[in-house]
Amino acid sequence: MRVRFVPRKDLARVASADWVDHSRRPFVEGESAWVPVLPGKPFDRDIIAPPEYAGRGYYVIGDIIVIHGNRPDPQEVRNLAERKKPRGILWREALDDITRTPRTEVLFGTCGDTEHHESGFTYILDPSKVMFSQGNRNEKNRMADLIRQAGDHERVADMFAGIGYFTIPMAAAGSVVHAMEINPVACAYLRRNAVVNKLDTRIIVAEGDCRELITGTYDRIVMGHFDSLLFLSHALRHVTPGSIIHVHTVGTFEDTIRTTVEGAGFSCRIQVHKVKKYRPHAWHVVHDVTIA
Repeated sequence: MRVRFVPRKDLARVASADWVDHSRRPFVEGESAWVPVLPGKPFDRDIIAPPEYAGRGYYVIGDIIVIHGNRPDPQEVRNLAERKKPRGILWREALDDITRTPRTEVLFGTCGDTEHHESGFTYILDPSKVMFSQGNRNEKNRMADLIRQAGDHERVADMFAGIGYFTIPMAAAGSVVHAMEINPVACAYLRRNAVVNKLDTRIIVAEGDCRELITGTYDRIVMGHFDSLLFLSHALRHVTPGSIIHVHTVGTFEDTIRTTVEGAGFSCRIQVHKVKKYRPHAWHVVHDVTIA
């Protein structure tokens, strides 16, 4: 695997560079990071990667492995524990209701709070209590890039902030973020993560229903929940021409969004971005809705 050296503190800055291979994770050691490089781009060294794990799909949050889907059998768990040596292996069966509370079972070791590093940021969480989606990494970086490009210290609403998935990168990019979260456990981690990343002066945390908490007008509104269409009319009460709403859904809903926007007295321009495959024949997409 061809990599380029980057100081760990600069990981967020280079995340959107045209030479970064996002299909592989950076290797971090102390304050140094080795970032995978796309074919044909300059690199510093070639790391021989160990053979890929051939078993069930999983992802790593801090020192805890999380498995989705059907409950793995004991042999799968033993093989993964021996190969990866995590502190714990957690099976996440599903997410419950609007609070996105995971239904989980610890299959190996222990769980609890862990410190997860991504794109130069630190996230503290217990994955048995709150969700964390690594598949949205590119979308988080894209949001930060859009804010940096705007360059005018946007006022941003994150209506479903969770532990700070989008809030942290957006605040680091220069915005002031009104971060709303209905799940009290996730909200407590959001507050901790704002402090840990030294962004608490740029993040206004509000616990409760975003429909009751959203106030004033915003340059940008992030709706990072698959039920976002049910909340779109509330968001539209807090925009002006030029505001942008990022509506997350499973599947494309341009006509529905356009009808809702026009019903609120605006027109709009919509661009659709694919985030990741959600299930067979269905994509997690984001609609960038620019209000006019």
